[in-house]
Amino acid sequence: MTESTSPAGTAHLTGTRRTVPVRGGALEVHLCEGAGPALVFAHYWGGTAGTWDGVLRRLPPGRATVRFDQRGWGASRALPGPYGLEQSADDLAAVAETCVPGPYVLVGHSMGGKASLLLAGRRPAGLAGLVLLAPAPPRPPAGVTEEYRQGLSHAYDAPATVEHALDHVLTAAPLAAEARAAAVRDSLSAGEEARRAWPLHGIAEDITGAVGGIEVPVTVLAAEHDLVEPPEVLRAHLLPYVPHAELVTVPASGHLLPLEAPAAVAAALTDFLARLPGRSAG
Repeated sequence: MTESTSPAGTAHLTGTRRTVPVRGGALEVHLCEGAGPALVFAHYWGGTAGTWDGVLRRLPPGRATVRFDQRGWGASRALPGPYGLEQSADDLAAVAETCVPGPYVLVGHSMGGKASLLLAGRRPAGLAGLVLLAPAPPRPPAGVTEEYRQGLSHAYDAPATVEHALDHVLTAAPLAAEARAAAVRDSLSAGEEARRAWPLHGIAEDITGAVGGIEVPVTVLAAEHDLVEPPEVLRAHLLPYVPHAELVTVPASGHLLPLEAPAAVAAALTDFLARLPGRSAG
């Protein structure tokens, strides 16, 4: 059964906003101060900072979090391209360096997972760990053909195409009405160039050479019924290149783990933080 993403509690959604200079402009970043390591979130293709609301509501009180709309999406729609993986990793690095005074954990979903892998491969100062949710793997699987990518590039052309993607590809069970409406709105929030950059280019980019140097702890959350990045794809196209990564399957969920299984994601993050060397969940 799909979890509700709109409980009464909003404590983890309050905080401050900070402007982070990046190439071509600035990102508006949502910050909640608290105990570290901070969680720095990177959303999926079609998401925004709001994608993580249900997860943040379910984290234990007092956890430092950082989230933002990636370049070209939502509040960052006006930022110019390029909108590729290298720029996404650069933006992530700028946010972490500017907003997090101590150690941090990257939490990347799908497209955001691949960008997080790329940044982690650079071994940035302060990076303590990596949690990937249904990430696009560093080695594209054979199914990512030119024909597939061209079709995918039109998935968010209109509300009807987004609804179709939600019903037939992205989720394993219907989302709550509020979460579904937000997913449709967010998927339509990018300009055409930013919206098509991922399916036409980023998803097919092979970054296996860039991720071999990742040394921090890595947990990969795979969704049991994911049609986009199934667990077997992650085993074959991610684990061989980050061999110390731990893969955990989240039952009864599809690709949109932050929306379909926010409690499971929050629990996995809390467990990951508790197991970091020299750290605690508090």
